[in-house]
Amino acid sequence: MKIERGRLDGVLTVELQQFADDRGFFIERFNERRFLEMGMPAAFCQDNHSRSVPRVVRGLHYQTDPAQGKLVGVVRGRIWDVIVDIRPTSPTFGEHLATELNDANGRLLWIPPGLAHGFCVLGDGPADVVYKVDQPYNRLTEGGILWNDAELAIPWPVDNPIVSERDRQLPSFADYRAHPPEW
Repeated sequence: MKIERGRLDGVLTVELQQFADDRGFFIERFNERRFLEMGMPAAFCQDNHSRSVPRVVRGLHYQTDPAQGKLVGVVRGRIWDVIVDIRPTSPTFGEHLATELNDANGRLLWIPPGLAHGFCVLGDGPADVVYKVDQPYNRLTEGGILWNDAELAIPWPVDNPIVSERDRQLPSFADYRAHPPEW
């Protein structure tokens, strides 16, 4: 297991070691002791699993009370995972980071509280995204920013995206910036 810091404060990429042979493979996805040794959070309260078909875009989502961090990975398929720094006092406020997560590259992404998260499904098959969260879900304090906001200018690598009605109606980054929640 190897952990690298991202250019957005608090973001960590975890490279998992895969042991493969002609029978298949084995990957250790979580090890509390190793995560703590490497400065990663190790207390999670919930595991989530979503499946999305090709061209689906989900996000950009966040939660403020309690502020929620996520450890995201893919167990089937491929996604383009995007995070946006939405912490108004951060030197990287408004910047985004994107990376491919897939079932072959053994990569996890730690997304700390204060960053919005989204992804799109790449390729011809569905993607199963699994993620651990460090705080319970609170519907009353979830929020989001429009996935294709012009100011953020995120280069989503998908044509004719499938986006939920809810995500199509999320506010712009300018609206968020004018009235940010308390973190």
